[in-house]
Amino acid sequence: MLKFTIASHRKRQILDITEQVESHLPEAIGIVCLNILHTTAALTTADLDPGTDLDMLDAFEAMMPKLRYRHPHNPEHVPDHILSSLIGTALTLPVESGALVLGAWQRVVLVELDGPRPRNLTLHFLKSD
Repeated sequence: MLKFTIASHRKRQILDITEQVESHLPEAIGIVCLNILHTTAALTTADLDPGTDLDMLDAFEAMMPKLRYRHPHNPEHVPDHILSSLIGTALTLPVESGALVLGAWQRVVLVELDGPRPRNLTLHFLKSD
């Protein structure tokens, strides 16, 4: 298993990490398991046409109801935790010849919900026979 770090630069941000992930892949066929080791960030795939990142962030924020959250550390922080759980903290993707097998417009993205900060990820490659 490999561990690596991606730094975010804003409070909420969509970061294309496709190339960073592929740089760690062996020239083989298999699957890669990615996991982000945080509860206020997430991983997913997305089409990143110009402005789509901002549309995603606006949609995520609109999904969160204005409630009286009870998180003892900081109640304003709860939507970040909820969105991380809803979007997900792990991805499993096919790999062929050291490249992710993705759709024409599909990219692997880190969704930063409480930055800026360094985010730790793990990558585990499972080789096919």
